[in-house]
Amino acid sequence: MGLRLFNTLTRSVGEFVPLDPAGKKVGMYCCGPTVHDFAHIGNFRTFVFADLVRRYLEFKGYAVTHVMNITDVEDKIIKRVRESGAALREYTGQYEAAFLEDEETLGCLRPHHMPRAVEHIVEIVSLIEKLIARGIAYKAADGSVYFSIEKYRGCGRQYGQLVNLNFEELRPGERVSSDEYAKESIADFALWKARVPQDGQVSWPSPWGEGRPGWHIECSAMSMKILGPSFDLHLGGEDLIFPHHEDEIAQSEGAGLQPHGERFVKYWLHGAHLMVEGKKMSKSLGNFFTLRDLLAKGFSGREIRFLLLQAHYREPFNFTLEGLTSARASLARLDECLAKLRAVAGQATAPPDRAVVDRVSVDLDEDLNVSAAWGAVFEWVRETNRLLAENNLSPAQAASALAAWQRIDSAMGIGDKAEVAAPPEIGALLEQREAARKAREFRRADEVREQLRARGWLIEDTPKGPRLKRGQGG
Repeated sequence: MGLRLFNTLTRSVGEFVPLDPAGKKVGMYCCGPTVHDFAHIGNFRTFVFADLVRRYLEFKGYAVTHVMNITDVEDKIIKRVRESGAALREYTGQYEAAFLEDEETLGCLRPHHMPRAVEHIVEIVSLIEKLIARGIAYKAADGSVYFSIEKYRGCGRQYGQLVNLNFEELRPGERVSSDEYAKESIADFALWKARVPQDGQVSWPSPWGEGRPGWHIECSAMSMKILGPSFDLHLGGEDLIFPHHEDEIAQSEGAGLQPHGERFVKYWLHGAHLMVEGKKMSKSLGNFFTLRDLLAKGFSGREIRFLLLQAHYREPFNFTLEGLTSARASLARLDECLAKLRAVAGQATAPPDRAVVDRVSVDLDEDLNVSAAWGAVFEWVRETNRLLAENNLSPAQAASALAAWQRIDSAMGIGDKAEVAAPPEIGALLEQREAARKAREFRRADEVREQLRARGWLIEDTPKGPRLKRGQGG
């Protein structure tokens, strides 16, 4: 069975068939960060989801071109730049760098292209000119350029492809200059915003006067420049469905760049909201976390990624600190099993055990059902631990099991537990414990074990000798 995905455009789960006639290449665009501050854990649910999509497509053998934009000019950024007194690039650069560090901490693959909006003003202006030439966009008295919903619909185009809009009940005909507007309105939205004093030095020349692009047009111009006028996948959080993604479709298809009968994007995938401790994230509630906040609490990027991948991407998910502690325990069980397999396998190599790989693949094929896939993984862990306890695994079988996990992890992106080298004083205590055991001074050996435990280190006695490992808090 092939990969099946829920397409917001069709409101249904269907087989994924790329536009590439050979069925090999996939173009994928994900709305990236707006670099006005550190990204929060809700943002990273979307980015980890996008990374899962990219990894699993590659797992399936597709050649993916992954594009994630950097929104480095929009309303919030203009406000922050004005308040800080910094230059635009100086201000956004610090948060862009922080975002990339956070992505790496979470095990996300670097997108192949990360275009910045301010570096694509020429493409943005060109796209707006095409919309004006087709009579779908117009210049207002203040020098701004707006997209006309009425003119777009008058051309026989549908506005409301991703959402069901009742034009009789919604407020039509309003003109909105802000990047975000009320979901109960159908508004002509800004493609180009005329410069105002509050913008400071953040402006560019255009045929309509100095100004800056609107948020929606940035994504259309950058995605089509890199992936072409029609591409396979567009991802984002469900909060972007309307108006952002709906407006992207309107302006991209309104420009008439797609071949006859083709859409701007074939498949739209949207991740659900993240709750934190049962409530919507809010600084006033004390449940607003950046990745750095969670790292400061002692959790690892690996544990955070694992928790973010527990629930199906279309299901709202309650992210809790208790859940992170459970994620740590689950990963410890997995790591313990993998460590034992490595000890048995030694230098042996073998192809992956297809049974568990195929089982996980069947689950992920069904709209990326991660909860079922993890269920299969931990069922495999339990069975593997049983075989290890009974000494029923040969080195070749252990190597095959390890290769299976590596294959699965190429899709999941959890990675290996970082091996922490024991400091010299900890190694010295281990040597004291071993000397005591050989001298049959078992009380002394137990005392040293407790000293190690108190300092966050555990001793595991293996057939190849004692092995130090960090405790749960380490």
